Amino acid sequence: MARLFLFFFLSGGCSLVYQVVWLRTAMADFGVTTPLVSIVLSVFMAGLALGSLGAGALARRLEGRSPRTFLRLYAGAEAMIGASGVLVVPAFGWGRTWIAAGGAASEWGSAAYYLAAGACIALVLLPFCACMGATFPLAMAGIRRAYPAAAPRSFSFLYIANVLGAAAGVLGSAFVTIELVGFRRTLLLAVATNAVIAISAWRVAQAWPAFAPGGPSPAASIRAASRSESPASSRLALVILFATGVVSLAMEVVWTRLFTPFQGTVVYAFASTLAVYLLATSAGSWVYRARLAAAPPHGAWTRSVGGLAIAAAAAALLPLAAADPRWSTGQGVWMGALRVLLGVGPFCALVGALTPMLVDRYSGGDPSRAGSAYAINAAGCIAGPLLAGFALLPLAGERWTMALLAAPLLLLGIGIAASSGGDLEGGSTEGASGAPSRVRRLGRNPTRVVAAAAAALLLLLGTRDWETLYPQRIVRRDHTATVVAAEDDGGKHLFVNGIGMTVLTPITKMMVHLPLAFLDRPPERGLILCFGMGTSFRSLRSWDATATAVELVPSVPELFGFYHADGDTVRRSAAAHIVIDDARRFLERTRDSYDLITVDPPPPIEAAGSSLLYSRAFCALAAQRLRPGGILQHWLPEGDATVVAAVTRALTETFPHVRAFPAIEGWGLHFLASNAPLPLRSADDLAARLPAAAVADLLEWGTAPSAAVMFQRLLDREVPVEALLALDPAGAALSDDRPVNEYYMLRRARPLPG
Repeated sequence: MARLFLFFFLSGGCSLVYQVVWLRTAMADFGVTTPLVSIVLSVFMAGLALGSLGAGALARRLEGRSPRTFLRLYAGAEAMIGASGVLVVPAFGWGRTWIAAGGAASEWGSAAYYLAAGACIALVLLPFCACMGATFPLAMAGIRRAYPAAAPRSFSFLYIANVLGAAAGVLGSAFVTIELVGFRRTLLLAVATNAVIAISAWRVAQAWPAFAPGGPSPAASIRAASRSESPASSRLALVILFATGVVSLAMEVVWTRLFTPFQGTVVYAFASTLAVYLLATSAGSWVYRARLAAAPPHGAWTRSVGGLAIAAAAAALLPLAAADPRWSTGQGVWMGALRVLLGVGPFCALVGALTPMLVDRYSGGDPSRAGSAYAINAAGCIAGPLLAGFALLPLAGERWTMALLAAPLLLLGIGIAASSGGDLEGGSTEGASGAPSRVRRLGRNPTRVVAAAAAALLLLLGTRDWETLYPQRIVRRDHTATVVAAEDDGGKHLFVNGIGMTVLTPITKMMVHLPLAFLDRPPERGLILCFGMGTSFRSLRSWDATATAVELVPSVPELFGFYHADGDTVRRSAAAHIVIDDARRFLERTRDSYDLITVDPPPPIEAAGSSLLYSRAFCALAAQRLRPGGILQHWLPEGDATVVAAVTRALTETFPHVRAFPAIEGWGLHFLASNAPLPLRSADDLAARLPAAAVADLLEWGTAPSAAVMFQRLLDREVPVEALLALDPAGAALSDDRPVNEYYMLRRARPLPG
């Protein structure tokens, strides 16, 4: 049994590594859009559900076989999971190529594209995810035959190991291996681990007894488990499992929006949140097993289901207090993690106890019933994020979404507690000592229900949301993010999930005017990647060129008029086009070419996923969409020596001509890159090339007396790209596999010499 615990611990770590890398690879190949992310996660959970159901049915058909048979099947499943680490990434690449070549992707509507991408992702991932889901029923079938005494609680035993391993996998990959060796080599480490698990499990099977001496036959045990559960109690257990799946995964979507203002958007923030979720879940599962081991078998869990559900409903609203902006622990990953721990930990621990408790009791160690129960829970995990992201959050916001999600748990808990029998067995409500069950007492005395409801009401009405920091604000919510346009004495602000995106600054004007002044012809068509406040988009229209802007968050362009009085007029122009899409996916799909492509990735430079707009693959894609002599303007707001050198190298390895200009406000770099030489123009020459409307736009905010003066400030500060590369001479170009801007913890602990 100890070896099975180790197998599931290691396997849980590998599974999280695969999930993280698969999601990131899918983003690079198919787009960083919310529907795409939902597709990947839904396919992952659907695979777990199908594998769990299928393996449970297989275990029932093979119930007369020895435990060695099931452990060998488990070893085969682990070997297949390991194969995914080698096959999935190239298969995604082939799928992207197939969509682009076979379907004229640029002409497809979003629905058609997502249908094709979803089919590709499902075809690639489902077999391997099904193998992951199959591991629980197969291992349980072996335990049932080899160790009958441990069978009734075998699911929770394996579940704790798996969840602990998943937490270790998240922390190890995010904080260590990806930074050191990149995504693909991290995958290979997981592949090697799965291979070791498969080989070891096969060898352990040889040492297992052919049959447990003196144990009951599997068929008899299954019949006994089935008789112990009434149809009504079985259905109720499955309803609760589905509900916990829906609520838990839907809550994760809400937590992201609540805690991002305090943690930031770096990968370590997401990793710490997920680690808290997993560790708290495993702690709850451990408490359940420890309590059950010391309690009468027919008392401990049946007295707790209703109480746990009620407590979880109240704890589901604790994040509102943890994310209240009125108390401060400072900013950053670790202080944000403290908020997450206090807000999310209790709920996760309660659900972590409730889920394995229900599966254990529903299955009684029967792998077929456990497979069905686990599949129902996984189905809830599919529905939860879709419900929260596409329905509840856009309509109700974070606060009331949490209330709506907590309500089913509260109602189920009250219903169980107030039921006449008070337990899910359909049997006696008396414990071994003859004392009335806690659930039945709860049915008579509503004190706990009232206390939980009062606590929930206090949390709901007594806390404040982050955006209340800005009395003058406009709030928009959609399936992607919560967007706040705010104004105070410091000016106007744009926040996406609480992160400041940009300000009204001439830097964003210069992202257009500087490259177009170097262009050897009047521009006809320009592309703005990342809309922001719309300043660059507006500046491009001052050149009387057709302007296309790509923005990921649908609500952001709706606020154009808040930041610019003529924003709505500019937007209605026949030559102005705003596309809601992922910037990289748009470049992949479009067949248009541009005189200018200007990129202003969302800050900070460390933001999760931002490397997909800085990598060499992105630069190559942008180069394909430039007209002859066209210019790419790439904005780099900040970065340590390694990041600056890696971004510069990605550009210089793609474009033969690259120049870098520090911004007029003294921070950040404008990179200009082209396949044609960038002429050595004077400030007066550059200014003379601007149309009158462009000059007026550039000088609108009065930062300089003339366009020539503004250009001269840039020319005086130009930095040779050789000097930027020399910041880290041994470094590599920033790539999709090695996003050095996102993974930096070890590097900053040991900075470069000098």
